[in-house]
Amino acid sequence: MGGWVVLEWVKALLGNSRVRQTDRETKLSSSLSVNRKRLSQAYGDSGDVIIRELRVGPRKIRVLLVLIDGLVDNVLIAETVMKPLARRGKDWKSPRQALQELSGGLLLNVGVRVTRTMKDLLEDVSRGGCAILIDGVDQGLSVVVPGWVQRNPGEPDTEPVVRGPKEGFVECLRTNTSIIRRRIRDPRLRIEEYQIGRISWTKVAVLYIEGVASKEVLGELRSRINKIDVDGIGESGQIEELIEDAPFSPFPTILRTERPDRVSGGLLEGRIAILTDGTPFALILPATFTMFFTTSEDYYERFLIGTVLRLLRFTSFFISLVLPGSYVALLTFHQEMLPTPLILSIAAQREGVPFPGVVETFMMELTFELLREAGTRLPRLVGSAISIIGALVLGDAAIRAGLVSPAMVVVVAFTGIASFSAPIYSIATGARILRFGLIILGGTMGLFGVVAGLFGLLIHLCCLRSFGTPYLEPLAPVIWSDLKDALVRFPWWAKRTRPSLIGVEDSIRQVSGLQPSPPREEG
Repeated sequence: MGGWVVLEWVKALLGNSRVRQTDRETKLSSSLSVNRKRLSQAYGDSGDVIIRELRVGPRKIRVLLVLIDGLVDNVLIAETVMKPLARRGKDWKSPRQALQELSGGLLLNVGVRVTRTMKDLLEDVSRGGCAILIDGVDQGLSVVVPGWVQRNPGEPDTEPVVRGPKEGFVECLRTNTSIIRRRIRDPRLRIEEYQIGRISWTKVAVLYIEGVASKEVLGELRSRINKIDVDGIGESGQIEELIEDAPFSPFPTILRTERPDRVSGGLLEGRIAILTDGTPFALILPATFTMFFTTSEDYYERFLIGTVLRLLRFTSFFISLVLPGSYVALLTFHQEMLPTPLILSIAAQREGVPFPGVVETFMMELTFELLREAGTRLPRLVGSAISIIGALVLGDAAIRAGLVSPAMVVVVAFTGIASFSAPIYSIATGARILRFGLIILGGTMGLFGVVAGLFGLLIHLCCLRSFGTPYLEPLAPVIWSDLKDALVRFPWWAKRTRPSLIGVEDSIRQVSGLQPSPPREEG
């Protein structure tokens, strides 16, 4: 009996949802009173929604204005909507003439769209538009007059550079697309917009260059986006989780960035970008493992400097992954591999420490992660002080109390510094999680366990795909032409082709023979 009641309640709830959805999708009525009643039912008692009726001209034509306070520019409404209504309304002889003149150019300097359904009208109003409904006409006008407060583009906090553009994305989708348009002016740049979220109505833009991006990857992305059916999207991370290839992998298969120059560079390579309204983080796909260790600055410095810095990041990532586990393995199983003076020094430091090496490492790593998380979540001025002072005070106190050895503090500190060198936060987070697994393997099976863990990790990386592209490309499989921008960075004049395995339509990105040389002496 109880199950039947619950089932009927669910059916009724779904039925009401369908009714509300049907009401929103109904066509506009020619009766202004009916449209006003539907609008009042849709918005309820919302205090920020303004629904105002006007009577225009000698014939007293009824006109209804609908807008949301805070999303529109009041000055722009007065100049481009109210003044034309007052100035030309006296010449209108019928509601149909009023609609034709308003949609035909009377409203200057603003975008005007004719709407025929209640759903389209509500969407336009929620995006900073002013809806105009006229009694006797079953159509409406949506005037674009956005006026909300937004942040000015500034340097991204997560990806700062010494040399390069100091410009980052903001939370406004249209501002972000205009930034990309300013960098790539070719008309082949396509911007496809989707609306995701049954309640949030979040705008999502897919950017690619026609004739360069892979049609197969683009078709797969469209299919995955069209399958998303959720109540709302608050950040691009939700979209990333809903369309990625390996949701259970600690390694991200879609690149996140706040930098427009990085997005434009990916588009020129034949990749696809996703911009989401309400967040400054863009998504780039397909993404490979080596992309997470490159920065925009690599391409602005001389190629030798960029290559050295990139190799340093790869080395630091490897150190942050294996150093604690290897130290525990050497300390527990392979003391004979250490020089005699070093092992005697470590033994003297560990005298009086009540915990085995694996427990000691876990304690210090957890403490370091707690300090890092606290420094991230606290206010910026307080967080940096907590991270530095907390690490110094806790480390010194733990050594004095005999809970940990000085060598362990050095290992954990060096591991933390190495992890900070990863330019993309998501790849560093994955290494932080895997580090604890290697510590357990090193403490239980020694170096054999660490090597086995790394071997399993390598197999996992080889199995990953990002929209059909091998994750370790061009390292596995080896693509010699693509190695020019993987572990090292070749000079610009040597990178003639685009990455081959992402399936680009046009593989040639520049002409050959661009290598500079000194002028020849005549004579």
